[in-house]
Amino acid sequence: MKKTPVFLDSLVTDMLRLRAICPFSWRVFQFRPISCEPLIIQMNKCTDEEQIFDFIERNKAILSEKQVGCAFDMLWKLQKQKTSLLKNFEDVRDHPQFLTLHNLATNKFKLMNDDTLVNVLHITQQFDIKLLSEFSSCLADQRLYFSPLMGKIADIVHRNLETTQDLSSLSVLMVNISSLISRHFQQQLVNKTELLFDTIDSSEVDVATRITRFLRNIKYCYQPLLEKCNNVFLSNVDQLDLDSISKILRLYKFLQFNSFEFIMMAKKKLTEMIPLCNHPASFVKLFVTLGPIAGPEEKKQLKSTLLLMSEDLTGEQALAVLRAMEDMESRNSHLIKRVTSVLHKHLDSYKPLELLKITQALTFLHFQRKEFSAKLRESLLSYLKISFIPTEVSFLVYAISLLPSPHLDEVGISRIEAVLPQCDLNNLSSFATSVLRWIQCDHMYLDSITGKQLKLLQKLDHYGRQRLQHSNSLDLLWEELKSVRGKTFPESLLEETIATLQHFVDEINYINVVEIASFISNTDYLSTLLLDRIASVTVQQIEKIHPFTILAIILPFSTLNYDPPQRDEFFGTCVQHLNSYLGILDPLMLVYLGFSLATLQYFPEDLLKSIFNIEFLSRLDSQLEILSSSLSARVQFHLMELNRSICLECPEFQIPWFHDRFCQQYNKDFECILDKRKKPLPYGSHNTALGQLPEMPWEPNTEIVGSRLPPGAERIALEFLDSKSFCRNIPHMKGKSAMKKRHLEILGYRVIQISQFEWNSMALSTKDARMDYLRERIFGEVKS
Repeated sequence: MKKTPVFLDSLVTDMLRLRAICPFSWRVFQFRPISCEPLIIQMNKCTDEEQIFDFIERNKAILSEKQVGCAFDMLWKLQKQKTSLLKNFEDVRDHPQFLTLHNLATNKFKLMNDDTLVNVLHITQQFDIKLLSEFSSCLADQRLYFSPLMGKIADIVHRNLETTQDLSSLSVLMVNISSLISRHFQQQLVNKTELLFDTIDSSEVDVATRITRFLRNIKYCYQPLLEKCNNVFLSNVDQLDLDSISKILRLYKFLQFNSFEFIMMAKKKLTEMIPLCNHPASFVKLFVTLGPIAGPEEKKQLKSTLLLMSEDLTGEQALAVLRAMEDMESRNSHLIKRVTSVLHKHLDSYKPLELLKITQALTFLHFQRKEFSAKLRESLLSYLKISFIPTEVSFLVYAISLLPSPHLDEVGISRIEAVLPQCDLNNLSSFATSVLRWIQCDHMYLDSITGKQLKLLQKLDHYGRQRLQHSNSLDLLWEELKSVRGKTFPESLLEETIATLQHFVDEINYINVVEIASFISNTDYLSTLLLDRIASVTVQQIEKIHPFTILAIILPFSTLNYDPPQRDEFFGTCVQHLNSYLGILDPLMLVYLGFSLATLQYFPEDLLKSIFNIEFLSRLDSQLEILSSSLSARVQFHLMELNRSICLECPEFQIPWFHDRFCQQYNKDFECILDKRKKPLPYGSHNTALGQLPEMPWEPNTEIVGSRLPPGAERIALEFLDSKSFCRNIPHMKGKSAMKKRHLEILGYRVIQISQFEWNSMALSTKDARMDYLRERIFGEVKS
């Protein structure tokens, strides 16, 4: 294929860049020859390219932008009629009069409409993906992501995707058109990128970064591509500076992609930069990037240095520091006061989304100062009164709901009502969460619930059901659901959402099965139809599912305590798919995976022994050092629970107690010992805490507790279960509560679990009724 002439290289980019500084009034005040229509009529009579070029040669001195545009329109229409587009385009662009047309277009482009510019693009850049990517970047520089021109570029990319081989240029286009394309086209681009990835040089950090940005833009944590990009980053550590490391870590955080190796590399490299960053701008970026993954000593050094610079921070830098402190779970009161004093000065200049981030961070950090909260509330309300964008209104209302006084006046309520018809499910869920928090605050402090709040909830429910009922495909529905936080989804909307997902159950496949499973995990809603479909798709299409996503698939079964009909085949298939990756799986993922399977009473020996060995635990300890304190505590807690579960349920594995004191005791709400006549025994003389048992691990047939009690006596454990112990839609016990009951029974207890629903029922509304109920459950006494 002939190379595009150099002058065409600059045509489109010059056109776009100049348009960026030309006001729209260029198109309003247009000076044209008094009757240009006869020339257009003449041009429309042309039947081939030669006639058009002859016409241009004769009339070039008097052609207006409309007639130049018409010439390009005619050329494009003629080209579409040809069988060999590529050859004909070369002939057109090589014609001597094409340069004349090019110069006319350059001079008159700012008066052309978007459709004409697109035809110019077709003629000048057909199939030249490099120039097309530059064109899209010009639009992106002007933030014209949703312009008709960008839409036309997306269409050209779509039509020529099969023949595209230049991943560098394609990655630019992918980022720029990502806001406009369908889910199906997104997947096509992902597949194409996978095919082309090995054609790029391993040093192409920019290409890998753009691919990761694209995945972030479409909210798709696609493990195979992310791993390839991550390998590029790890292979080019010397090329990565503070800016690039910061960008990559932000992308990974959004996508929830964990790479222990990259984080450790980043930590080492960033720590070396601490003495080198002595300017507020560079040091703030270092603080924000390194802070969340730094060790205790590095964090101390970062905070002390930032305190010295705090008075020189800009409003933007202060916000970045505050959000980093939230990620670090750092409640350093001195630093928080310094940062909030800067925030206070600039509060009037922050945009709505920034105000939300400030509110969320200060709420998490438990910062309360009346003067600051009052001004923050005032800023939020002032934006709310003029905002008309549903997403913006939703997060303004959400931010207000986090403040000490979450109430809205008539203007605020009317603003919510005004945008409801345009809201998607994510917006409606956010509004409902805010209103429920509002109602809870009223109930706690004012002991009243206004009718307006309830009416607003009814309207939210109405519009939510309406959107769900109008959904005609799982892909379109998922575009709205994938940002929804399942645990805060309103009860009535959740039921309708699950019903809608069940309607599209046959559309669940290997592409969306992980996302659907994750959503169900977060809702605590047991739908056997959906879970059975997830299990079936996984078994049938396991080779198309990435091994690192298996945890997300298993999680709803573990959380909701549900075994699908093909239980053993399903779990066995999942574990078999993982076996060859046990050595490279993220340590956190492996711990959570083992724990999830243990709640389901599924104990794959190879997987569990890969966790409980010194080498793995040493690697895990290194990773725990870079996690936030809360996440580190959760991981350690799950590891100890997993250790206890294996020792109790699979003693034949001979895995030792790594956490003696924790693993050998269980917290219970109440316990007692009854003799064979169901009479209480003094507890102290029969206290047989597990720590006093023979040396571990136990032999398979060891009697654990019962042998230490008098003949016929039994140990009773009483557990009160709140609503979190059950599925949201039915009184079915969730996985962790079921596992605890199982373990206590292994330890020799008779376990009595009393649900909140039963305890708070009308039948047990009096003290006497509750006492009778407890006597019956504990002693077996039935009141005559």
